[in-house]
Amino acid sequence: MRIAVLDDYQQVGRGLADWASLGPDVQVNFLAQPLGGVEAAAAALAGYDVICLIRERQPVPAALIQQLPQLKLIVVTGAQNRTLDLDAARAAGIRVCHTRGGESLHATTELAWALILAALRHLPLEDRRMRQGLWQGTVGRTLHGRTLGLLGLGRLGGRMAEVAKVFGLDVIAWSANLTDERCAEVGARRVEREALFRQSDIVSLHLVLSERTRGIVGAAELALMRPDAILINTSRGPLVDEAALVQALQDKRIGAAGLDVYDIEPLPAEHPLRRLDNAVLSPHLGYVTQGTYDMFFTDMVENIAAWQQGAPIRILA
Repeated sequence: MRIAVLDDYQQVGRGLADWASLGPDVQVNFLAQPLGGVEAAAAALAGYDVICLIRERQPVPAALIQQLPQLKLIVVTGAQNRTLDLDAARAAGIRVCHTRGGESLHATTELAWALILAALRHLPLEDRRMRQGLWQGTVGRTLHGRTLGLLGLGRLGGRMAEVAKVFGLDVIAWSANLTDERCAEVGARRVEREALFRQSDIVSLHLVLSERTRGIVGAAELALMRPDAILINTSRGPLVDEAALVQALQDKRIGAAGLDVYDIEPLPAEHPLRRLDNAVLSPHLGYVTQGTYDMFFTDMVENIAAWQQGAPIRILA
């Protein structure tokens, strides 16, 4: 049996689980580089019985599934994967199993706060200056007494609101179906969408990507923001019109952006965001923690072993 673990960017998967326990006749390959589009992925994955996906790094649409006749099992990390066509997998007789979710609630919100603080205090720029032998070059701002605007007040947004109170922030929130009752649970105030962009010193996105939310932050919303306001996105890149954001940052129409997610991932080497001092960038690290990875890779092996024995667990399809 041949197993491919895809998009193991840091090449840590082999050491985080007991792959040898799957038996001497099992070959496991860890692929560190993105496979690209359907045709390239189909060529790379031909002949594999099992593929393991780390979150949504590699899309698996119907067009790819149809070109992998030997594929029998897909293991996805986390309980949801919006880039895997589950109906196509079912139609092809492919079993799909998932892992537990790991530390994503705390990991992602903690990273959001890291981006907020880094943007407010210009930490990436000052770090570079220090390494160049320079001293203070910017003037930062504090969090206390400012306003945090949350687009989305689900699990992650609610956690953001809880932490915001410790920093002494006023919290306002909006989403399409947000209620005053939900806001009261986490100490936020519900406002209209335009008011959120106008009133917030920091706007942080915590929405699920869908056709309704795609591009929900565009040129019009960015134009409403204060010239020193900060936009934070740790959810999904396409929630924001990336070209409009680049233009707003280049023109200094907003203060800064802290981004962990992008339209294309990995972010292309020549992308204009990489050249902007008022953009704090991280490479989709939201869920990437030791605890989450330990759980992901251990569960991958457990899922494959259970499937080998004819008693699959954590079944999605």
